[in-house]
Amino acid sequence: MLRTVFFPTRKKIVIMKVKGLLTQKGNEAWSIGMESSVFTALKQMKTKNVGALVVVDDQGQMKGIFSERDAVRKGILEDRDARSTLVRDLMTAPVIAVSPDHSLDQCMVIMSEKHIRHLPVHDHGVLIGVVTIRDILKNIINSQQNKIEELETYIRGGGYGLFG
Repeated sequence: MLRTVFFPTRKKIVIMKVKGLLTQKGNEAWSIGMESSVFTALKQMKTKNVGALVVVDDQGQMKGIFSERDAVRKGILEDRDARSTLVRDLMTAPVIAVSPDHSLDQCMVIMSEKHIRHLPVHDHGVLIGVVTIRDILKNIINSQQNKIEELETYIRGGGYGLFG
């Protein structure tokens, strides 16, 4: 005897965009001037508990990014004095940035290919936030947890996507 099995309709997969992530996490973005000392930048990074600062010029335009990695590899390991070395001398430039309409998948590809952990987000050249690899991983973990919970509900007989 043949038996017909009906599988529930899957929900449409929604790929989150950067603007959605910034709405969830907030759009704090810390910046520093190009003429600031590395010491000042490191103090600000410690105070704000961040691993990178967007480097801006006098007009507020993004010119680069200064990270803990820059401080170590280009500063400490080259025996530079943090109080007299300027951020512009150690920053990574040009800055790689994304728009709010980039998907998190696109961000992940960029970060992986460029070996970076921080992506400034700009809207028509204006800095509006920073997306980190930690933000993206947290989003992936939450998404996977939601899928697991949906499947467990379906297995227990609670339906799957019938009304949503």
